[in-house]
Amino acid sequence: MEEPAPAPELVKRHALPTRIWHWVNALTVIVMLMSGLMIFNAHPRLYWGQYGANADPAWLEIGSRGDEGYLKLGSLHIATTGFLGYRTDAGGRGNRRAFPGWMTIPSDYSLAAGRRWHLAFAWVLAIGLIAFALTSLVNRHVQRDLAPRLRELRPGHIWHDIKQHARLRFPTGRAALQYNILQKLSYVGVIFVLLPLVILTGLAMSPGMNAAWGWIIDVTGGRQSARSIHFICAMLLLLFILVHLVMVVLAGPVNEIRSMVTGWFRVPPDREPA
Repeated sequence: MEEPAPAPELVKRHALPTRIWHWVNALTVIVMLMSGLMIFNAHPRLYWGQYGANADPAWLEIGSRGDEGYLKLGSLHIATTGFLGYRTDAGGRGNRRAFPGWMTIPSDYSLAAGRRWHLAFAWVLAIGLIAFALTSLVNRHVQRDLAPRLRELRPGHIWHDIKQHARLRFPTGRAALQYNILQKLSYVGVIFVLLPLVILTGLAMSPGMNAAWGWIIDVTGGRQSARSIHFICAMLLLLFILVHLVMVVLAGPVNEIRSMVTGWFRVPPDREPA
């Protein structure tokens, strides 16, 4: 008679400050991305340097000619009719906004409202990031869970993890309780590089901050360069969110979401040897 399988082990995985920051930051970043696209709609071109106007060469542009939408990236020209630049509504009326209303806050064009949403949640983002970073350093979450070990940074180790993820072979047993090197690099990159850079470049675009802290403009290479870097970082954050959601679904959404809501994680049983 076979012995019954042992009950899955439940362990406390995420501390309360981590869970609170995760959900508040998720909402904050989504609102800022959508309101940021509304702000971008007011001038859907990006430049490098101090200045930028319609007559200046843009490295990225979303627009329309006639009834055709396009995205221009350097010398690359991509037709985007029906999605970016130009689309028709149910009544057959043309809409020439760079991004459609369902992607922006507010959905109707309003630069002033978009800025209010964006700046209000920028405070939430900045204060939350500072609070999370300080708390995580004090409780050693960063040092214990996020900081990569030297052996993990070996090219062979990183390549092995990439292959395991490509095969959808995620860690099991006690190994599932530790972040792998791909997770560590992405989380450290987002928390300590992308988010601070988004905040810094956002400040560089503020006339008030330019007057008080003129060095921000110099550090970011000019207001238009700051706007370009801000946009690139926002798109990288969006890419991170999409990849993160895919990984959550593939790894088991119920277990992953429960651990980020309650803190408790059900340890997956060890994989049978091949």
